Amino acid sequence: MMVSSDSTAIPGFPDKVEVVDVGPRDGLQSEGTWIDTEQKVALINGLIEAGVRHLEVTSFVSPRAVPQMKDAAEVMAGIDRSKGAVLTALVPNARGAQRAVEAGIDAMVVFMSASESHNLKNVNRTRETSLEGFREICRIAEPADVQVYGAIATAFGCPFEGNVAVEDVVDVARAYRDMGITKISLGDTTGMATPPIVRERCQALKTHVPEADIALHFHNTRGVGLACVYTGLLEGITRFEASIGGLGGCPFAPKATGNICTEDLVYMLHESGVETGIDLERLIAVSRRTEQMIGRSLPGQVMKAGPRLELHDTGSVATADARANG
Repeated sequence: MMVSSDSTAIPGFPDKVEVVDVGPRDGLQSEGTWIDTEQKVALINGLIEAGVRHLEVTSFVSPRAVPQMKDAAEVMAGIDRSKGAVLTALVPNARGAQRAVEAGIDAMVVFMSASESHNLKNVNRTRETSLEGFREICRIAEPADVQVYGAIATAFGCPFEGNVAVEDVVDVARAYRDMGITKISLGDTTGMATPPIVRERCQALKTHVPEADIALHFHNTRGVGLACVYTGLLEGITRFEASIGGLGGCPFAPKATGNICTEDLVYMLHESGVETGIDLERLIAVSRRTEQMIGRSLPGQVMKAGPRLELHDTGSVATADARANG
């Protein structure tokens, strides 16, 4: 099922958006229990079979920092590339970039925080030192014909500093642009985004960095993740990052919880008349398998309730006792 047959387009919404599933990387990175390489590959291939065409599949970081990602090259080797899905991976430095190129990645994602304190906690570098390292990564990527995307963490607020000035976000986006990075993701690391802040950041980037192809990456920490997506849609954003089942949470930020859920996002988009190219029912099946793999209940709602028009036999539900209701 691609789009609900009776859905009505919302005025101002784009006709089609790209949903990027970051579950295999952002969703699994903080899992304390080791997930086998074969299970990671099965998750990624299941997402591709469901129609997801852009995935963040792993991270080429130090195994000491993120043990769950130590099998990055092996995961890449097992993925079915026949569907033409774009595979991206997080890379923190030149060594990680070289490993990513050797593994056959389509695009690398470099990342830094808009807030200095979170950048120091997250990657143990100042923002300026991070940018210097990204220039070296770009030099590695260019001859390999590998794209580089830029992610801005704490773009909507910092757990250590509170509000982050919109000028700081714009400055990072400009620095990315100046080194040739135009695909830029605004990350809501600890769920501090609200619709007004989303509108402000999107409008500022469109004004001051018009070359930017903006993606939005929300966490549902305070329950307004999809409301922020709604705002982004009205601002003309057509790329959104989400995590299957609602997995995720930055291991270097206090009280961080999961990303917005991919199948919940796809459901909302389809019911709003927005195309994604994703089969929702297959996606729900992947989410349920992911929950079994993780071994605990995940926050996704649509995988529990099913699509809106998934009907049930009246015989499967007990009839109310007339005396109890009289």
